[in-house]
Amino acid sequence: MAIPGHLRNRYSRQSAFHPIGDKGQGRLQDGCVVIIGCGALGGNIANIMVRAGVGTVRIVDRDFVESHNLQRQVLFNEDDIKDKTPKAVAAERYLRKVNSSVNVQGIVADANSANIERLVDGADIILDGLDNMEARFLINDVSLKHKIPWVYGGAIASVGMTMTIIPGQTACLKCAFPGLDSSVELATCETAGIVGTVPAIIGSLQATEAIKILVGDKGISRGLLFIDVWENDFLRLTVEPRDDCPACHGKYEALEAQFEIKTTSLCGQTRAVQVLNARATAIDFRELASRLEKMGPVSSDEFVLRFNVQNKEIIVFPDGRAIVQGTIDEALAKELYLRYIFSDSPYPSRQKP
Repeated sequence: MAIPGHLRNRYSRQSAFHPIGDKGQGRLQDGCVVIIGCGALGGNIANIMVRAGVGTVRIVDRDFVESHNLQRQVLFNEDDIKDKTPKAVAAERYLRKVNSSVNVQGIVADANSANIERLVDGADIILDGLDNMEARFLINDVSLKHKIPWVYGGAIASVGMTMTIIPGQTACLKCAFPGLDSSVELATCETAGIVGTVPAIIGSLQATEAIKILVGDKGISRGLLFIDVWENDFLRLTVEPRDDCPACHGKYEALEAQFEIKTTSLCGQTRAVQVLNARATAIDFRELASRLEKMGPVSSDEFVLRFNVQNKEIIVFPDGRAIVQGTIDEALAKELYLRYIFSDSPYPSRQKP
């Protein structure tokens, strides 16, 4: 697609770069990228994609903006914390003001095996802004199944890493980490800290790879790149496709995983558990609020419904997902969810909160 006249000056410095040019800028305008996770990595990636003029930028994130995010997450401000704004919503609002010609889609959702294929539908590339390997292996599966390139990225402490995966051409994430069980608990930003420059650098590298892929450049990065910004160390490892890789041979273990109720302790939240329900496709906030108001105050907007029970704040999303704050007990979170939000009976338990 030709670049509209009113946008030529906007992208003039980028299209003057020979490997992009006017033709590449047109391809960016026609492109669709999906960014899963909009924290430090995802925010830096989204910022670059929108400013570069990628036609559609879809941002998927499950969390809210918190004060400790502002040290490194570039799309948010203190008002987002005060307003309890979902990250995907705050990111969309900010980025639409940056470039009104880009179709920015903020989706408040948890990417899981039940919805990932719908979330990446139409994508030319998937970009990893996540903080856990379980979800990354899920992206790896959907990428290979649907032949969508994706760029892995990770950042912790002073170390970052990234790898570009082109289905059928390069090794995949399972090839790079064949012995890593997605359920293994790794260090997090909460436990190991993070230097804000790490996700800025890794996110920029991921975004650059996305631009190369979208414009059709053949010079993508091949291998796994490690960077330690504190020690000024840079290391590139060659990763070859493995003959015994299940994902490369069509066995999509993460994508094919089935669940009814799934609980997850959230790294980014202070003592919180997320509850996913595969049977819940939509929640009627008005109906739920009318039931819950018998126990106490309920507040809601177009994004979430909030109420308190047993000294726990419970946040319910339109798709039936919930976050139970004030606990790390996954069994308790599941019990509260089934009792007050999703139950076979038409009314929640009459047990006093």
